[in-house]
Amino acid sequence: MTPYTSLIDLAKTPKGQKDFVQQLNAVCDTLGLDYASYASTNPISGKVHAFTTYPDAWKEHYMGERFHLVDPTLKAASRSIAPVDWQRLRQDPGFQSVFHRARDFNLPQSGLTVPVRGPFGDTGLLSVTSDLTTPDWVKLKGEVIQQLQTLAVNLHDTVMHSERLSYLLGHATLSAREVEILQWIAAGKSQQDVGDILSISVRTVEVHIRSSREKLCTLTTAQAVGRAVSLGLITPG
Repeated sequence: MTPYTSLIDLAKTPKGQKDFVQQLNAVCDTLGLDYASYASTNPISGKVHAFTTYPDAWKEHYMGERFHLVDPTLKAASRSIAPVDWQRLRQDPGFQSVFHRARDFNLPQSGLTVPVRGPFGDTGLLSVTSDLTTPDWVKLKGEVIQQLQTLAVNLHDTVMHSERLSYLLGHATLSAREVEILQWIAAGKSQQDVGDILSISVRTVEVHIRSSREKLCTLTTAQAVGRAVSLGLITPG
């Protein structure tokens, strides 16, 4: 399993402009995926951010046909609180319209879209694709889904910070114990491991993790770790 630190580092670049497409390419190379895309809308400025590793020919065709208005991989994920496997969308007419044409460009049919929610009404969608067989895709998805959730939050916060929208996120306050627990989780420890290390019950660990998720406006522990890292509250494990 890829450690948190290597994926989180993919969303960090030196001072200056951030090459998000290069970061998405690095994600694909690291996790064995074919293509990746990220899209978000700033609810204050209305500015749309979109980055993708798809070939230019498909990008032009996709936008020219206005597929973004019917693409269920975007619509379903924007309404979901959990990652959406494209397998469940195959009977959707929109999926058939978009991906029937995608075959002409030799693009994968399997994929996953990870939604991200921010505290100011901002949302982001990280999508990844693979041309593996269905059994192999299911196996790979199980191996990378947690890392993708962590990365999605970190990438989203980085993009939002580029417009200073999420400055107030820096004022999120975690207790010393919550920071300590998230730091151990980032290092790859299980809840049982953390309880043993800190000499507290697993139930107490769960309570602190739940509180951290709420304070950081995240849905999962993996997302909480990603946001805590992006805010500098903890360091990559």
